[in-house]
Amino acid sequence: MAYTIRKARLEDRSRISELIAESARGLSREHYDDAQIEAAIITVFGVDTDLIEDGTYFVAEDGDTLAGCGGWSRRKTLFGGDQFAVRDTSYLEPLIEAAKIRAFFVHPDHARKGIAQAILEECEREAAAHGFRAIELMATLPGVKFYQACGYTEQGTYDLELIDSVKLELVPMRKQLQGS
Repeated sequence: MAYTIRKARLEDRSRISELIAESARGLSREHYDDAQIEAAIITVFGVDTDLIEDGTYFVAEDGDTLAGCGGWSRRKTLFGGDQFAVRDTSYLEPLIEAAKIRAFFVHPDHARKGIAQAILEECEREAAAHGFRAIELMATLPGVKFYQACGYTEQGTYDLELIDSVKLELVPMRKQLQGS
């Protein structure tokens, strides 16, 4: 597959938002029901503009098609797009806190083709270059096996209350970065 990975730009936001919804609807059905998926799209899955402005968010393109996206953060927020109310945008201390892997989504037509892994490797390289010794994330259930295969370990489970008593089971995961 011929795809390119580049830093996301602010003008990509609407395309990223569409990709996130398509990814959630197309790749989450084995783990979440329709109510959970739609509530997550409304409340938590979405574009985090801080990541784009920080230059830590990437998109993968196959020609003119947005095939995947994902990033890392040196901010405290662990998950959630701009619409997510519970956010801490203060900066992390690299030597004592873990960088965050954030908002990984792949278009269903491009799943399992190495896109997420390529973006993840770039994120890990950048986080290590910024002095981070560890990296953590909040995985959706469809992503757990992928992250395990990339060396992340589960740190328990977490139920996120969305809307109207709809909960989304998530899995906190962590990895030591090479050289730390």
